[in-house]
Amino acid sequence: MTAVLVFVGAMVGAPLRYLTDRSVQRRHDSVFPWGTFTVNIAGSLVLGGLAGAGTALPSPAMALLGLGFCGALTTYSTFSYETLRLVESHAHFYAALNVIVTVIAGVGAALLGYTAVAALIS
Repeated sequence: MTAVLVFVGAMVGAPLRYLTDRSVQRRHDSVFPWGTFTVNIAGSLVLGGLAGAGTALPSPAMALLGLGFCGALTTYSTFSYETLRLVESHAHFYAALNVIVTVIAGVGAALLGYTAVAALIS
């Protein structure tokens, strides 16, 4: 049953990732991968909130939303690929910026989501 929930969550997260990435990137005239950045930060915020719910969130919901939805929404592989493409095109500043800002903003978003939900529950 857990595998089915992960699958269903991923069925929503993956297309949402693609559509969001394309929509955001289309609005920016920059080599910086804004679309991937957006989905990774949003996914980190949501996953942090789910973690902040702790035991108030049943395991099936975590499988559906955390593993399935957030797992498919966020993308470490595309982040890595786009960073390497920036290096290959000699956009070293943007490559470094992508790594530094994505990691800091992702951890910050997860902490924000965790803290906000944990405070609401307690």
